[in-house]
Amino acid sequence: MKTWTLRLALTLFCAAWLGACASTVPPVAAPKADVLRSWGQPTASHALPQGGERLEYASGPFGRTTWMIDLDRTGAVTQARQVLNEAEFLRLQSASNLSANDVLRWIGTPGERRGARGGGQTWSWRYPTNDCLWFQASVSASGQLQSAAYGIDPTCDMRGDAKSTN
Repeated sequence: MKTWTLRLALTLFCAAWLGACASTVPPVAAPKADVLRSWGQPTASHALPQGGERLEYASGPFGRTTWMIDLDRTGAVTQARQVLNEAEFLRLQSASNLSANDVLRWIGTPGERRGARGGGQTWSWRYPTNDCLWFQASVSASGQLQSAAYGIDPTCDMRGDAKSTN
């Protein structure tokens, strides 16, 4: 199977899976058991500073959505939202003194992590956009957010791959 065909199949599968999840967004006050029954096990779980828990449902390295479902101390849903969007990125860029854990709790598991100079990492998230961008964060070796900005998603430049596989 050609690389682009496999990527397309994977993208369509993920879109269908996310569409099913998005149609069953849990209502406020729903118990955690209902969320787990409907959504399955989260890709990650984060403790919230005020108590409670944030369940992360990331769509994977090529997915463009991450849902965060917040639960209060009793395990009841307080909110559910898709966090990979420009409004959240702007808020994150405006924040100060964030740790890597803060970033993960805010916008979830990155689709890609690459080593960077000085022992840190560059984290990247794809998100719903008509442009060929992804959001990137530079995390220091000590685990602090250094910067965050938009970059060009390398999967968008597939012209060279398409020519070589035909």
